[in-house]
Amino acid sequence: MRRVFVTGAGHGIGRAIVEAFTAAGDRVAFCDIDAKRGEEVAATTGARFFAIDVCDKTTLEHAIQTLLNEWGDLDIIVNNVGISEFEPITATSVEHFERVLNTNLRSTFITSRLLAMHREKMGATNPYGRIVNICSTRYLQSEAGSEAYAASKGGIWSLTHALAASLAPYHITVNCIAPGWISVNEDEILRAEDHAFHLSGRVGKAEDIASTCLFLCDPKSDFINGQCITVDGGATKKMIYPEE
Repeated sequence: MRRVFVTGAGHGIGRAIVEAFTAAGDRVAFCDIDAKRGEEVAATTGARFFAIDVCDKTTLEHAIQTLLNEWGDLDIIVNNVGISEFEPITATSVEHFERVLNTNLRSTFITSRLLAMHREKMGATNPYGRIVNICSTRYLQSEAGSEAYAASKGGIWSLTHALAASLAPYHITVNCIAPGWISVNEDEILRAEDHAFHLSGRVGKAEDIASTCLFLCDPKSDFINGQCITVDGGATKKMIYPEE
């Protein structure tokens, strides 16, 4: 039974990841800032829930340390938490920029660092470890007003391959997933042309990302390391020209 921790799993992609790992028989804990949603996920999956804001370094570290103390180790961390609030750069405050980076990027470093410190303390005796960071295709594509989000996701990709090098002595592979258009809102109305835009013929689902997490965490996937896997239905590979 693997020991798993997922950040930002109260809904959407994070929730699908928790559901996938619990269905696989793993012991799962997760955190989210939304206590109501988190408690609902915990009730339906049996996963352990921590109601925290990952921007609060102390509470995030306490949650990780609690699991390390009680479970002995963590085998898998999925750094999924992320906020994407777009606004014109002329209206973006430095505080907003910092909030997005602290939520999306700094939290990834905090969880990864603690696991590495624990493995070092234990003598790197656990031969299995996985960290999966949720990036975004926006690390290589942008639109106006997305500076904070793009910077955070670009940082996640760079942090991923740096962590892969640093955590190799602790038998931990580190990869990231770059989702494209993933529909996570039940009230989202998808048009035929939205699906047709993708080479796969449909808009993505949260389960598409969850299944990729399971694949990367398979013991047989240990030769995939320091990589970013794009899961976008082929959208970023299309040549797009202006309509005449």
